[in-house]
Amino acid sequence: MSLLSLRAGRLALDLAPDCGGSITRFAVEGKGDILRPTPPEALTSGKGNNSSCYPLVPYSNRIAEGRLVFEGETIKLASNWPGQRHPMHGDGWSRPWEVARSDTRSAELVYEHDGLLGWPFRYRARLSFRLDDDRLTVAMSLENLERRAVPGGLGLHPFFTRDADSDLTCHTTHVWLTDAEVISTERVPVPASWDFSQPRRVDGVSLDNCFDGSDGRATLRWPSRGFAVDLLATEPFRHLVIFTPPQRPFFCVEPVSHANGAIGQTHLDEGATLSGEIVFAVSDL
Repeated sequence: MSLLSLRAGRLALDLAPDCGGSITRFAVEGKGDILRPTPPEALTSGKGNNSSCYPLVPYSNRIAEGRLVFEGETIKLASNWPGQRHPMHGDGWSRPWEVARSDTRSAELVYEHDGLLGWPFRYRARLSFRLDDDRLTVAMSLENLERRAVPGGLGLHPFFTRDADSDLTCHTTHVWLTDAEVISTERVPVPASWDFSQPRRVDGVSLDNCFDGSDGRATLRWPSRGFAVDLLATEPFRHLVIFTPPQRPFFCVEPVSHANGAIGQTHLDEGATLSGEIVFAVSDL
């Protein structure tokens, strides 16, 4: 497994193009890991689901029963995730990406999908990473290669390290409730117990839910280690999936372009490209 290593100031970023275009390490010197470290065995799998962060291409989260309905057409998708009967998180995390360019501070990865296995439509996805002294910028794009309109979405799935005092601040308006299989069932105003408009410790709540009405900003803090990350997402990332599993050493704040289960409601014209940027701005407390 060949890794790309980017360095800038106190920040270190390692990428595994052959392992789902994933991030395998993102750390700040003297403070430790920002994202969960990737175990060695994950690097030999060729898949990014156990990495530090992986792309969500060409959709985020689950498609219930693998039943994709788009503009009156129903398409059946096969399960693609270990232990899950619902297809989840697209193709990008499980496929090798090509290195289009790289240097000590930046890299661009490309994955071209032929529509034969997994997602039934052809597309080209790009991931660009730029590391500056105080931030990581990730640019994502999805280009429709079909001669027709198709559904399509983007997202990023970072696994942040979790300390006892880690907290999160973000502004959202609504959240999707889920059933026992984490399939969205109902959109409701954010209840007080799930309101992160003021800093809230992630250890105090158990979530695996999609929030919408995001302003594209979130702040994550690790007070005991003395640093914070401001997550800044452009359009189209106006949904946040927040995942805070109990007794796990990580939590996730995932900027995504569509609500869970709503990929069939998206629309990407022939030859069109969906794109956006996500910035991880690192600062001391």
